[in-house]
Amino acid sequence: MFGFTPEELTAVALSLKVATAASLASLPFGVALGWLLARRRFPGKALLDALVHLPLVLPPVVMGYALLMLLGTQGPLGGWLEQHLGIVFAFRWTGAALACAVMGFPLMVRAIRLSLEATDRRLEQAASTLGAGPWRVFFTITLPLAWPGLIAGTVLGFAKALGEFGATITFVSNIPGETQTLSSAIYGLMQVPGGESGIWRLAAVAVAISLAALLLSEWLARRHRGSEEH
Repeated sequence: MFGFTPEELTAVALSLKVATAASLASLPFGVALGWLLARRRFPGKALLDALVHLPLVLPPVVMGYALLMLLGTQGPLGGWLEQHLGIVFAFRWTGAALACAVMGFPLMVRAIRLSLEATDRRLEQAASTLGAGPWRVFFTITLPLAWPGLIAGTVLGFAKALGEFGATITFVSNIPGETQTLSSAIYGLMQVPGGESGIWRLAAVAVAISLAALLLSEWLARRHRGSEEH
């Protein structure tokens, strides 16, 4: 198909699978942490904020190695998960999704937090005055108002996951058909003679997917603004 090899198509499909799983699995935690940082004051808030943003400033290889030491089959948490629950992350596509989620989480939390901080809290207070409980206010008022931030955070997490390389290759290696994503496939093609055409094909796919995600997020945001105006 369009000159793609079966291995390249597998890498594209796996990248979409990993990026989608990483962004969607991160979203509930991103919303919860974004709300906590935006709406609450508590001791250690600055430290928590710094820890959330740590993956942005640390080398991705360091984060990947930390995940391998913690969640590898010989790691304290990874060994327990394998022994008691039969769950293995290291050298599996689920590990790639986890590494991508960790690396993209700060971008997601920041977008959601900024959106929550910009919402008009008087609308929430009015709903509470009319008898709505905290959870109802959150799901019917807060989240719809913060919708643009949720979209932006999800897209940023997806885009980061799609392009992540250092943390994933350190944690789950570069196994064709199992953990070889677009980035690691491109890296592999760089190591072999005549791999330039494959590199260009995969790079074009990465650009196309990222552009489609950005256009989709912009369309959703415009649609949301249009529904609010009406």
